Amino acid sequence: MSKTAILVCAGTALAAVAAPSSASASAIARPQSPTRVVVDCFYHPQVRPATFLIACADGNNYLTSLHWSRWGQNAATATGRDVVNDCKPYCAAGKFHSYPAGVRLDRVRRWNGQSQHWQYARLTITYPGARPADTPRSMTYPLWS
Repeated sequence: MSKTAILVCAGTALAAVAAPSSASASAIARPQSPTRVVVDCFYHPQVRPATFLIACADGNNYLTSLHWSRWGQNAATATGRDVVNDCKPYCAAGKFHSYPAGVRLDRVRRWNGQSQHWQYARLTITYPGARPADTPRSMTYPLWS
């Protein structure tokens, strides 16, 4: 009888000591949802940017007026305007034209080896109506990392 009482008391004490430890360990071990970002030309991570430069070298193509309807774990979607220089007769003398565009970001991967940021690595632009000359209805670009 005394052996049973000792075992019950020891088991109860062990359970009391272990419960807070395992509860706090599970709270610590539970990872927060990593931030999804799109990386710009200057390697700055952005979340839901209002504008996004596509042609980094010369600035002749960029997205503006972006309104994000989704910024999820696997993809982000927005509507906005694609502003493109026609480069006629050459880019420095060209005119900028603006086109309505749907934007999708996807192909999520770890950014620059940092666990707190995951980046969208691909950009797809879809034109619902007018679009730049010699441009298909949908264009896909790999993004910087």
